[in-house]
Amino acid sequence: MENQGVMNVPGDLWPVANYFMQDLGTTVDFNNPDDVAILTKGFFYLYLTIVFFTILAYKFGFAKKLPPLKSTIVYIVLIIGTFFLTLIFGLNLPVAESLIVIAAILGIYRLRLHRERKMKNSESV
Repeated sequence: MENQGVMNVPGDLWPVANYFMQDLGTTVDFNNPDDVAILTKGFFYLYLTIVFFTILAYKFGFAKKLPPLKSTIVYIVLIIGTFFLTLIFGLNLPVAESLIVIAAILGIYRLRLHRERKMKNSESV
């Protein structure tokens, strides 16, 4: 009979998830508080990474001027949604890596748009 308090750690995690889960080894023993602490810490850091890059992608690409209460609601829903995204897909899919690329591309786009508008305003004055 297989031990029900032990879970195998996949060996093919994506780079960001692998970085945060590198101290786990090949198995997690849920009866060992140290293993549970490492797993919880790794998941929390992965979650914070995904939240950070999701907020950046939202700000660079989709955010509009909203009243403070509406803006707060948007960010709360975003934070709750990314928790479930991390829980379900964080270890199996390159969620953090994709968000890093998305945030970088949208950031470059915003920077170029800002420079273009600045040049256009200086030429028309």
